[in-house]
Amino acid sequence: MSARRVPRRRTPLRRIVLPAVGAAATALVLTSCLGGGTSGGSAGTKFVAGTGGIDTAKKADRQPLPDISGTTLDGKKLNLADYKGKLLVINVWGSWCSPCRLEMPHLVKVAKATKADGVEFVGINVRDPNKPPAVKFQKEFGVPYPSLYDPVGKLMLRFPAGSLNPKAIPSTVIVDRDGKVAARALKALSEDELRKALDPLIAEK
Repeated sequence: MSARRVPRRRTPLRRIVLPAVGAAATALVLTSCLGGGTSGGSAGTKFVAGTGGIDTAKKADRQPLPDISGTTLDGKKLNLADYKGKLLVINVWGSWCSPCRLEMPHLVKVAKATKADGVEFVGINVRDPNKPPAVKFQKEFGVPYPSLYDPVGKLMLRFPAGSLNPKAIPSTVIVDRDGKVAARALKALSEDELRKALDPLIAEK
């Protein structure tokens, strides 16, 4: 007689539903630190892909910086609209992100060197569910500028699709003196790369 086969029980699949903002922010993480963001202009966009991975827009084609405001890692209110009239470098980072650690010394050096030229830096800290690791990161690298605390990535989603939006981690966006987005990098930057992007904007009248 053949052995009687016992039917195997199927383990029910659990359905995972992510909130829209959380899912989008998670996608940002997966397409950046794990694989690197892609950059590039096209006929449908009004920015040009730079050979060094930095996209730029001509002055006439730049879009206004969206409303970006919130609370910093040290608990202070901050509105990026207050920086209008200055060049503003916005860096999106996370304490868990290895490329962010690689580029931070370069950002700190350029921030200090260009302060006299009217350049301001602000960070947006993302995907850190608790503040202490992010605060420790800033102290470790001696970051001289504030960072908005954005644990679920809501602020990144305020940039319109198809613009020079920071859709990877790390990302760096440069805003001109008129409050319009002039350049963007979807990768960790070296000191030379950041200076090459900033110098033409510093010279703009």
